[in-house]
Amino acid sequence: MDTSTHAVIGLGLAGLSHIDPAVMTHPATASAVFFGVLLGSQAPDADIALKLKNNTTYIRQHRGISHSIPMLPIWALLIAGLTTLLNKGALFWHVLLWTALAVVIHVITDLCNAYGTQAVWPVTDKWLSFDFISLFDPIIFSSHLVAVALWGLGVLSPRIVFPVLYALLLVYFLWRATVHKKLKDQMLLFDEEYTHSDTYTLIPTVSLSRWNVVKPLPEGAYRIGNWNHNRLHWTETAYCDNHPAVEASKEHPAVQALLYISRYACATVEPTGYGYAVRWADVRYRHRKQFPLVAVVMMNAKYETLDYFVGWLSKTHSGKHFGLEYE
Repeated sequence: MDTSTHAVIGLGLAGLSHIDPAVMTHPATASAVFFGVLLGSQAPDADIALKLKNNTTYIRQHRGISHSIPMLPIWALLIAGLTTLLNKGALFWHVLLWTALAVVIHVITDLCNAYGTQAVWPVTDKWLSFDFISLFDPIIFSSHLVAVALWGLGVLSPRIVFPVLYALLLVYFLWRATVHKKLKDQMLLFDEEYTHSDTYTLIPTVSLSRWNVVKPLPEGAYRIGNWNHNRLHWTETAYCDNHPAVEASKEHPAVQALLYISRYACATVEPTGYGYAVRWADVRYRHRKQFPLVAVVMMNAKYETLDYFVGWLSKTHSGKHFGLEYE
């Protein structure tokens, strides 16, 4: 999930913690739990600090080991220990329980969207994703805002509003998972181009009725479309180039980082005045007719790197960010 959603979930868990008598009756414990769940809801994303090194390392490691099962107790113990130390007299085991819950929920919610995590590292370094919740889900975000407002304004007791909130969200998650599985199983019935070897990947969007759809093709291309209002609509085919520049780009750490986290990367080559621009894009993510998660390598005619970029595109990015000024 995005940072803002993890933040409101942290506030929600702070409210839910009031069902614990120790939190209700012990101010030091309440304070330690409050800060513990806020920090725990963000802790696995501490790998954002890797951006200080470079974006390549961040893309490769984000949601990796920091979101793995071995790290869950480490995050919880570190945060609970710190907040207990800063709130003298706080009951450590209660603080640890709620902090651990916050850390676990962070990882579970991240598993539910398309980006996924390396949750089962070191057993395997495979990225796991369940693909049924959007990176930003307006239902999850807005429901937490409403619940926190009801609590903050004194309209309802947190012991009432937050158990109800999380019971409803549990039902919501189960419903989304069921819809995703049903649609994936039935997609072949709606695909007029279906062949017996076809497989489908459905990516959730902020709309409850719309899903992005990716179908790998035998020739190494991808069929891109969407499911909306009970209809499958193919919008384009992403053709992947077979060119020496593509093979050369695979040796670059930026491309290796993207290939490490994605099984849906497709490369295209653009001849330029200085040589070639090789653009790898993750075709699972399509926004405004573009694929925003990319690795771009600019190289000369000898396939030597001149410049590169890896990460999420935004409106602020231009050709200059990709070294195209060499042209």
